[in-house]
Order: sequence, then C-alpha cells, then structure tokens
Amino acid sequence: MELALVGGLRELGAGGAPDAETRKRIRDEIAGRLAEAEAPSKRRGHTIANLSAAAVALFLALGGITLLLSRDALPGDPLYGIKRAGESAALGLTFDEQDKAKKHLEFATNRVGELDELTRQGASTGAYFTGLADFETDLRAGVTQLTAVVTDQGGQSRLAELSSWARQQSDRLGLQVGNAPAEARDKFAAARVLLDKVQARTTDLGSRLVCYTITTGTSDDLGALPAAGDCVRDPGSPNAVVPPVISPAPSSAPTGSPSPTSVPPTSNVDTATPTGPLAPPTGGTPPPVVATPTQTKTPPPPTTTTPPPPLISIPPLIPGLPPIIIG
Repeated sequence: MELALVGGLRELGAGGAPDAETRKRIRDEIAGRLAEAEAPSKRRGHTIANLSAAAVALFLALGGITLLLSRDALPGDPLYGIKRAGESAALGLTFDEQDKAKKHLEFATNRVGELDELTRQGASTGAYFTGLADFETDLRAGVTQLTAVVTDQGGQSRLAELSSWARQQSDRLGLQVGNAPAEARDKFAAARVLLDKVQARTTDLGSRLVCYTITTGTSDDLGALPAAGDCVRDPGSPNAVVPPVISPAPSSAPTGSPSPTSVPPTSNVDTATPTGPLAPPTGGTPPPVVATPTQTKTPPPPTTTTPPPPLISIPPLIPGLPPIIIG
C-alpha cells in the first residue's frame, strides 16, 4: 500500500514538470522584469548629470555677472574683493614680463581714480587705507618688473614714460589729500614719497644704461639698484650714442705733395700780402744771379736684339731617312 502511494506521487511529480517552451516563457518574463527594474536607475543617473551641468552653468553665469558688477566697486565695498580677484586672474593669464608690468601700473592708476571717487563720497578712513595699500602694492610690482626688463633689454623711452607717469599720479594724489580724512593724510604723503623715489630711480637707471655695469646686483622694494661710480661706456649697448663721423675737409694741395706735420710758429713780422708794386732796393749788395739749369733730355736706352736660338740637328735613327732638326 505504501509502495503504491510513493509510486503514484513520483508519477505525479514527473507529470507536473514544465516543458521547454514553458521554461523559455518564464525566463523571458523574469528578464523583462529585471530590465524594467534597471531602467529607473539609468534615468536617475542622467538626471543627476543634467542637474550638475545646470549648476555649473548657473555658477559661471552668476560669477560673470558678479565680476561685471564689481568693475565699479570701490575700496570698502563688498564686491571690491571680487574685483581684485579678477585683476589677479588677468595677471595670471599674462605671460610677458613687460605686459605684466603695464597691467600692474594700470591697476595702480585705477586705485588713484578710486581714491578720487572716495573723496567725493566722503568714505571711511579704512577705505582710504585699503586703496592706498593696494596702490603701493601694484606700484612696487610694476616698477620692479619694468626696470628688470629695461636693464636686460634696454629702453630709455620706457624709463622716461615711467617717470612721467609717476609725476602725474603724484600730482593727482596731491589734489586729493586736502579732501581726505586727517587720519589718511600720512598715507597719502607716504605714497607721494614712493612716487618721488620712482622718478629718482628711473633717472639713475637711465644714466647707467650705456655703461658696462648698470646695476649693483642687489634690489629693494622698487627693483634693481643702479650702480655707482665711474661709467665705462659699453659701445655694444642698444642705448649707446654713436659719435658722428666727421669727414676731413678737402685739400687744394696737389696729389703726391707731402702734408705738413706741424704748424710753423707765428712771428711778429707782418706777412700780409702787399697790395701795391714792390719797390726796388735802395742800397746794399744786389742778390747774386743764379743761373737756371737747363733741362737735359735723357736719351732712350739702346735697343738690343736677341739672336735666335741655334738649330739642333739629330742624325737619322734609321739609315735612309733625313736628319731631325729642332729649332
């Protein structure tokens, strides 16, 4: 009885197994459900990438707008730091030393203009301190880099332009100091003293550009220090002045006549050319008469004739032939 029951169960289990088609259908259904489960995660990844790109674009747009708005910022304003950061970025993108020096001097000029605006607005003392400190920073950096270029490559005109620029900025600061707070006037005076040092430095360096030794090899806050002492001129310097070539005056002396090597001494005797006829001597011994030698014609050299060379006769080498004659 039990054996019959076990055998029936085995037959029932074998008969309920799915066939090949059923197994394929079940496998396809499971694979489809897995694909549907993965699709939302991929869409979620694309969404995150799009949001990140949009955030970066928004940040750049806001940064550009902020930088644009900071162009008119003054020392003490909230956007003034962003303005200075933009200037530093512009310097980082400039690779030529002379162009960097020009940008520093341009920024220093902007600081003087901002100080002028501060005097109109009656700004705080701290704003003046910030503007003057940034002015001196750009001034020192620009002068240091420009003088390094000039001492290496030459350029008297660049030093002249720098001296003129320093004089103009000093005059502008002199007009502003009367309207500035009393606490900031010492800072104005220090800035003008620094500009006077720049003018003196350009003058000293300009006078040494034609020398072999231009600088001492040391530097200070304004760059290279000019050398002192005697100037040994460097003819190969691009700033050296070539002396003009003076051509000798034309001489009326005939060709081949020796030129005088010394000037005869002057005497008290009047050697002026007489304007009238010479009077005959009134007395004394008349000068002796010297006979003029007659020119003798040199006879031409005798003509010589060279006799012709003698003839050379060689006896015939073979009997019956004529002799060989050379000559």
